[in-house]
This record gives sequence, C-alpha cells and structure tokens, in this order.
Amino acid sequence: MNNTVAAPTTGFVHSTESFGSVDGPGIRFITFLQGCRMRCEFCHNPDTWNTKGGTEYTPEQLFNEAIRYKDFWGTKGGVTVSGGEPLLQIDFIIEFFKICKANGVNTCLDSCGGPFTRKEPFFSRFEELMKYTDLMLLDIKHIDNEGHRKLTGHPNENIIELARYLDEINQPIWVRHVLVPERTDYDEYLIRLSDFVSSLSNVLKFEILPYHKLGVYKYEALGIRYRLEGIEPPTADRVENAKRILRTEEYKGYLNA
Repeated sequence: MNNTVAAPTTGFVHSTESFGSVDGPGIRFITFLQGCRMRCEFCHNPDTWNTKGGTEYTPEQLFNEAIRYKDFWGTKGGVTVSGGEPLLQIDFIIEFFKICKANGVNTCLDSCGGPFTRKEPFFSRFEELMKYTDLMLLDIKHIDNEGHRKLTGHPNENIIELARYLDEINQPIWVRHVLVPERTDYDEYLIRLSDFVSSLSNVLKFEILPYHKLGVYKYEALGIRYRLEGIEPPTADRVENAKRILRTEEYKGYLNA
C-alpha cells in the first residue's frame, strides 16, 4: 500500500498590497506572484522576473492573509492575482481561487497571457482556472507580432488566441494597453488594436496605461540595462489620441470601477 501523502500546492509571492484600487473593481487585496519569462522594455517590476525568488505560501496561508481585509472590499472588491506572470503558477492560483469562491470572495486575474496554449496539460488547467475567475485583466502589450517581439522578447500569436478563447467562453475581461512612445504609440498600431478589441464581445473595460519611468531605479539596482533610456512618457495629447482611436469610452460593462 502506498501511504505517501501528496505535498501541498505552494506558490511563490513577490509581494502583496492590502488596499489596491487600480487592479480590478473596488478595493482589492493584490498578490504579485514571482516569475516572468517576458522582458518587457517598459516593465517597472524587473525584480519579479526571477522565477527562483519570492516567499513561499500555501493557498490557505494566502487566503488567511487576504480575508483579514474583507470588511474594506464592499460589494465590488475582492482579490487580484498579478505578477510577474501569474499563469506560470497556475496550479497555485486554481487552489487559491477555489478557496476564495467557496467563501464568497470576488476573484480577478491580471495577466498578459504569455504562457497560454491550447496544448495539454496547460489548457485543461486554464479551463479549470476560469471556472473560479470572475474577471480577467488582459494586458495586450502590442498588436503587431514583430513589434511585440521587440517590446517583450516574445511573439503575440498565443496571446491573441487567448483573447479569442476568452471571447468564446464569454469570460469577462478588461483589456489593458501600455502606451509607449516609439513602440506602441503609432496610429497604425492603435487602429489595428481597436479593430481587434472591438471584434470581441466580452470586453467590459479598455484601459490605456501611459508609459512611465517610476521603476528605472530598480534596473540600476539590479545591474540590468534599461532599454528605453531617453524615451519620455507620452504627452497628454497622445494619450487622448489613443483613447479616441481605441474608443475606450464605449466600453462600460457592469464591472467598471
């Protein structure tokens, strides 16, 4: 007889935020998981890249930490799991979200979808995760495949496929797009992105996030070359231009905060 007890599922957490107000509706407990394979030029958290770092948690431990703040969440708030790239720790998120839903807690996943594939074993795990996910924040880094490679080091075909799959299953999403001068801030790309997002029926909100340089000091501390040196944040006029082309005001779903 095999009496071996399976080891508990654990995840590696970079940090948490108790009163997040921008990563999903309402006030949220946000968990930033450790590890990411993409190397986005504008990333302001390069300290999350290393897959070997972070603090180890069980899903139960993370839930017990989060639930202490439930009184502040109101009717819209809950928990958000972000990164790094959270889908690299998909089994941990599944177990964490299961506990959350069993306790009536709203769940939100913030991901760029980099690990997504319809191949097994990932796809079945992702289908399972979606059963316990109320909202997904989908970061579309660049609509052009070659532009995406330059910006992140990876192609975007599987990310576009993920967006289409989420539409197929009617999974509510907020789309996020970072506006970066000399990278994504070209009308041609914005028009293509607008056409793609408008083809989806499950988008409740479309957010433009202007590029900023708040994390540059982290590159210096880590000894990593900052590849957007000399590129300034977009002007207010360019941000408004992007919102106009992307028709962001047209996306007013029931989960809008």
